Amino acid sequence: MNVKMLGQVPYEPTFQAMQAFTEARTPDTPDELWVCEHPPVFTQGLAGKPEHVLLNPPGPAQIPVVQTNRGGQVTYHGPGQIVAYPLLDLRRLGYFVKEYVYRLEEAIIRTLMHVNVTGHRVAGAPGIYVRVADPFAHEALREPADPRDPFKGLGKVAALGIKVSNHCTYHGLSLNVGMDLSPFLRINPCGYAGLATVDLASLGVHVAPAELAEVLSHHLQQRLAP
Repeated sequence: MNVKMLGQVPYEPTFQAMQAFTEARTPDTPDELWVCEHPPVFTQGLAGKPEHVLLNPPGPAQIPVVQTNRGGQVTYHGPGQIVAYPLLDLRRLGYFVKEYVYRLEEAIIRTLMHVNVTGHRVAGAPGIYVRVADPFAHEALREPADPRDPFKGLGKVAALGIKVSNHCTYHGLSLNVGMDLSPFLRINPCGYAGLATVDLASLGVHVAPAELAEVLSHHLQQRLAP
């Protein structure tokens, strides 16, 4: 696949470019992986509910809200967060959407291992989570600490939001490295009220986003191969 490290780029033109690339591709179009950061923006998925944006008053501090055609609810993108957009032909690669999501999550887990952080899946809630109190513990997450609160003790460090059109993917994933987390307090992240959102810096791991972007790119190329 062709890998493009885009640096910091505005969200809406990037979304439009992904959509145009996917609509124009043919069975012979090489797959691509776009890796970037975005200026502050809230993005809503197809099923996104306006009430999940809790606080975004007019004025200089207002963050744009962009309606998209990806799955999922509202999330936040901003500097210090790695965003990766795999533009793939799943039919040519030979696997389906459920396995695609698993492979995306596995690439994130492997990337976190690079900085000794253990990432976990939570059933029914795509993305990757960490034990906030001990993000370096290797013990598997076997069941929720509290069945009434599947996220108790956990923080979300990476989010997924994908779109598949005619077997071809766009949108993708975000991994929080070292960013201003306060905008997440203005929303119900991914539609979950009170869900804690963390980045690696808040876990005590300080790494340059550009360094980790290279690691993530490597693991995505490996895990998304046929």
